[in-house]
Amino acid sequence: MGITNWAGSQASSSVAVVDVERRSRARGVDAGDPNDLQSLRSIEEIVKSCRACNLCETRRNTVFGSGSATADWLLVGEAPGAEEDKQGLPFVGRAGQLLNNMLSSLGLDRGDAYIANVLKCRPPRNRDPMGEEVRKCEPYLHQQIGNIQPRIIIAMGRFAAQSLLKDTTPISRLRGQVHEYEKFGIPLIATYHPAYLLRSPLEKRKAWTDLVLARTTLEKPGEGA
Repeated sequence: MGITNWAGSQASSSVAVVDVERRSRARGVDAGDPNDLQSLRSIEEIVKSCRACNLCETRRNTVFGSGSATADWLLVGEAPGAEEDKQGLPFVGRAGQLLNNMLSSLGLDRGDAYIANVLKCRPPRNRDPMGEEVRKCEPYLHQQIGNIQPRIIIAMGRFAAQSLLKDTTPISRLRGQVHEYEKFGIPLIATYHPAYLLRSPLEKRKAWTDLVLARTTLEKPGEGA
């Protein structure tokens, strides 16, 4: 398996999604403070009622995350789109189908990974996230990472990469190397967002090399352990 599975394929409009396995890992902290480590279930309930920014006024559903709560692979995107907002699940449109194909090329099923976004609510008309929205929503993602404790993080797109790395370097320069998510010391690979790859298919080969780098990093003794 490899890049030929998806580099030249056209994504379909729907994708089967694995529901979130919400394994409770409560740490006895105040459920009202998103900066304390809580169970995934507690965080999701807080997100559902979150009104920290104006996106709560236009969302249909919050989009928390999906996949295995004990996954080695964590994939982080930017924000929900229209279909995600409708279903309340991440990456369920054409970009989600491409993401599934990318995972399959690595020998992974979607259920083997955990998939989330920096923002849990859809920005109107799919505009870029605003700085204040990212700052308000970031603590929820940090808690997800702390609970799941993945062995590798794939940051898809500039907003995910810059948020997790606290680095404004363009994604074209962040990709292709191993970074560290410092909060928990987890290896992080930045790559292009699947939606961008649908618009710029010639960049798919670069994304594939990023995924291979992630797999190689994960397989190194002592890495992501």
